[in-house]
Amino acid sequence: MRTYKFFGSRNSGAKNWYMQRISGIILVIVLIGHYVLMHATPDAGHTYKAVLERMHSPFWKGIDLTFVTLGLWHGLNGTWNVFRDYTLKPWLSNLIQILLILLGLTFWFIGLNTILSF
Repeated sequence: MRTYKFFGSRNSGAKNWYMQRISGIILVIVLIGHYVLMHATPDAGHTYKAVLERMHSPFWKGIDLTFVTLGLWHGLNGTWNVFRDYTLKPWLSNLIQILLILLGLTFWFIGLNTILSF
């Protein structure tokens, strides 16, 4: 009788699978906090002045940067995992991955610039 040992694979996608779940849980927590702050609290203020005061706090900048970073990573990683399900030619797979990385970096820098400009 043969016994097989599974040593795993660096390309198995297990790390991405776990990170997708972890980032999703963190995003749900941050999203609930965002909802309570912005929509369920009447005195939170939706004026520019209220947002400006909140954005001067390093805590809120950190929360917003976490939200933008994890949101982009979670969405683009999920999109990449959809493409990984198909058998693509190596050049097309590399092209899609590079485009997703460039798209993510572009929007991350836009978000970073917006949040830190306050």
